[in-house]
Amino acid sequence: MNWLQDLLTNPNSIAHIVALYAFVIAAGVLLGKIKFFGISLGVTFVLFVGILAGHFGFTGNPAILSFVQDFGLILFVFCIGLQVGPSFFSSFKRGGITLNLLAVGIVFLNIAVALILYFALQGRVDIPMMVGILCGAVTNTPGLGAANEALQQLHYQGPEIAMGYACAYPLGVMGIILSMIIIRYICRVDVQRDSDEIQKEEEANPHMKPYTISLKVQNEALSGKTLSQVQNFLARDFVCTRIIQDGHMITPNANTVLRLGDRMFLVCAEDDSEAIMAFIGPKIEQDWDATNQQDKPMVSRRILVTQPNINGKTLGELHFSSMYGVNVTRVNRSGMDLFAARQLRLQVGDRVMVVGPQDAIERVANLLGNQLRRLDHPNIVTIFVGILCGILFGSLPIAIPGMPTPVKLGLAGGPLIISILIGRFGHKVKLVTYTTMSANLMLREVGLVLFLASVGIKAGENFVQMVVEGDGVLYVGLGFLITFIPLVITGIVARWHHRVNYFTLMGLIAGSNTDPPALAYANQIAGNDAPAVGYSTVYPLTMFLRILTAQLLVLLMAG
Repeated sequence: MNWLQDLLTNPNSIAHIVALYAFVIAAGVLLGKIKFFGISLGVTFVLFVGILAGHFGFTGNPAILSFVQDFGLILFVFCIGLQVGPSFFSSFKRGGITLNLLAVGIVFLNIAVALILYFALQGRVDIPMMVGILCGAVTNTPGLGAANEALQQLHYQGPEIAMGYACAYPLGVMGIILSMIIIRYICRVDVQRDSDEIQKEEEANPHMKPYTISLKVQNEALSGKTLSQVQNFLARDFVCTRIIQDGHMITPNANTVLRLGDRMFLVCAEDDSEAIMAFIGPKIEQDWDATNQQDKPMVSRRILVTQPNINGKTLGELHFSSMYGVNVTRVNRSGMDLFAARQLRLQVGDRVMVVGPQDAIERVANLLGNQLRRLDHPNIVTIFVGILCGILFGSLPIAIPGMPTPVKLGLAGGPLIISILIGRFGHKVKLVTYTTMSANLMLREVGLVLFLASVGIKAGENFVQMVVEGDGVLYVGLGFLITFIPLVITGIVARWHHRVNYFTLMGLIAGSNTDPPALAYANQIAGNDAPAVGYSTVYPLTMFLRILTAQLLVLLMAG
């Protein structure tokens, strides 16, 4: 039975370490599905199982544990950056500015409360442990990873800050949800009225929503003018896919000349439809599918963009109408239909709706790729080129006045920033960043559970002693204050001063803490998409700030 003893107890055995990780991750994921008061902790439970394993002496070679921890962290933050990169900069547009400013306020209020408590306790809790409590209180695992990585730069020899994280995390989730409930009663929210407001806003916001319409040309000023000239006169985008002219249906292009009495089938943004009707002519009823007057049979078809060289090109640059004799009416991206404006940039994975003759559509399909199997393979080159650049960027020393040693963004901050930039601008340097959601989620979750298991196993040896004999209960209380106070203050300001809809505010609160369980609760209460919109609007910037501030707080205060 020596083989079994060696498998269970030899910390230098690769089989022991792999088996330990497999058990900790599998048990943690399964236990994380159990709900307490309707809330589950998800994969974060891997941390607690790792702590339990470490407590009973199941550990591994420290060098291997550190490698797995850092590699898991890099995978996790890089995949997060790729996910949030495309929406990172656009989240500041329109109403997103107010929501993001409120989220930034929550982030810095969390830090302010943590620092006030640190100075009030007069050093009873040191800064690294307070940062661990802060990360647990705001349920942000990447921040914990960034703080751990910064402590390695400082050659920190104190207790594992994951202990503070583990103490603060469970009540942190509860505190986020409790703050939503408290804000509802303090601000006397009328849930039904806010729900009606959301519905009205959705109905009144037709921007970029595709709208189809059949018109008859009755404006005499348009007779003899080309479609391109009409678009310039109107100063509005539309796509004309079919025209019945002299009894024949044709596929128009930019140079097609209009005549009085022509019948047109248009696709435009819904909020432009009234202006287009007023300028061209009245709306008519026309069964285009039943019309057999065309010279060539026309079909409509969705074509999948899989060619890497198309990534980042605008519809205007591809000249579908003039060169191929087809018209693009809309683009489906991540389940959302977008109006096919000339300036819209295509991305690998888009589904393009094309109307025209069958042979022309086949040529366009060859141009765009339309090979589903290509999307089944993740772009490994982009991922590892990005990780390499992220590590190089994170290793650059940044001199800050007043600090004896330069600051580095490290293994968390560097890959995060580079992945955000690649996700948004990768097409400009011919990097295809498309990865199926399942592949991205798989890499991200693998990285996360490897990191959590490593941190838990390393922290487990002294965790129970710290909770029973040390300040574990204090850490729980500090974490709750760090969670609850900023959320209630910001929630009241957002509601009373900025008039933020309550359901959007719930998404803002969940997103500012990057907390999926809180978002699930908000979605259950709302019954609409407002919480998800608020969450996704602030999530990219908040995730970036949580990781960066946790690291800078350690470097500036503990250094």
